[in-house]
Amino acid sequence: MNKLVVKIEMSGNRYNAWDSDGVKHTSEISNSTRKSAFKSGMALEKREGKNGREFWWKVPMSEFESSSAPIFDVSSIEIPSDHAEVLNFIHDSYKLKPKGLVMKELKWKYLVRSAVRGKNILMTGPAGCGKTMAAKSLVNSLDRPDFYFNLGATQDPRSTLIGNTHFDKKKGTYFSPSLFVKAIQTPDAVILLDELSRAHPDAWNIMMTVLDSGQRYLRLDEADGAETINVAEGVTFVATANIGNEYTSTRVMDKALMDRFIIVEMDVLNDEEEHGLLSYMFPHVDSELLKSVAEISHLTRTESKSDAGKISTGISTRTSVELSGLLYDGFGLDEAAEVTIYPQYTDDGGVDSERTFIKQLVQKYVSDGSSDDLFNEDEIESNNVGA
Repeated sequence: MNKLVVKIEMSGNRYNAWDSDGVKHTSEISNSTRKSAFKSGMALEKREGKNGREFWWKVPMSEFESSSAPIFDVSSIEIPSDHAEVLNFIHDSYKLKPKGLVMKELKWKYLVRSAVRGKNILMTGPAGCGKTMAAKSLVNSLDRPDFYFNLGATQDPRSTLIGNTHFDKKKGTYFSPSLFVKAIQTPDAVILLDELSRAHPDAWNIMMTVLDSGQRYLRLDEADGAETINVAEGVTFVATANIGNEYTSTRVMDKALMDRFIIVEMDVLNDEEEHGLLSYMFPHVDSELLKSVAEISHLTRTESKSDAGKISTGISTRTSVELSGLLYDGFGLDEAAEVTIYPQYTDDGGVDSERTFIKQLVQKYVSDGSSDDLFNEDEIESNNVGA
């Protein structure tokens, strides 16, 4: 049996087990074993007893580190001192990740490494999954100059990315560069391009040479011989995008543009992870109530991906957080759902509408706090008839 060693991390009130490849093994290990390993600062190794039964044994954390391919013992190999410093920063960076951001250690380190190495980073994932939060957390961890641009909100890409030409009676015609021009001229800056998938195609065209590793310049005008602005040394671009047909107002991103990025895909939280996040953010709200919120969200995501699903989209983590905030402020689950969840679903179709389905889902938790027989067709039909 290949050696398998996991590290225990605390997320909210749960102790999760991850191997060096970012694979979760929490369900394979008892909670008491995971908790004990975490409290003692040790890793867990999967072993096989004489009777063939597998069990988990506490081992020094160095066993996990040696099993993780990306982690280097800089004392045992000859590398330049500046490289050693970079390695230590990358592989010690997980402690810089804020607790409110649920992201696997491997992906966080990959994100940090990509930024340190000056890669253009495109963070993808469903709406409300934490892309922008992860990008901003990265900026904070690097302690470098940073600039933020919401490309999905601008209606004039040239003005936002290049600047404007003005006329003054005394000065005559003059050019006023944009903040983006200043940003790309700032050495070691981290430039966040939010909602790149919603940007106007003109913005993509302007960005082509800026993002190209072989060019790295901004052309101020399309005319031949127009002035260009070179991107400063060490500048890193971090973009966010919702990719998929289910997102309105997004465009199919140009393949040539996407090829200029390395892609970091944000994971959709399962119900356990989301419960842990909500418990961390709202420790004074009843844990079982927050568990209901997490389960409702998870069930909507599962239902929306089903071939015979009754709804077209699931509830985002952002919505779960907003709903939980209302619970913290004294609203009931049914009240909070009415103002945060129901408006996201159409009531076209009456008793067969998406909103009716969502209301029945929430009411099941409001009435008895469980999801047993949640999608029992006979029960749903009976409720519809009596409505």
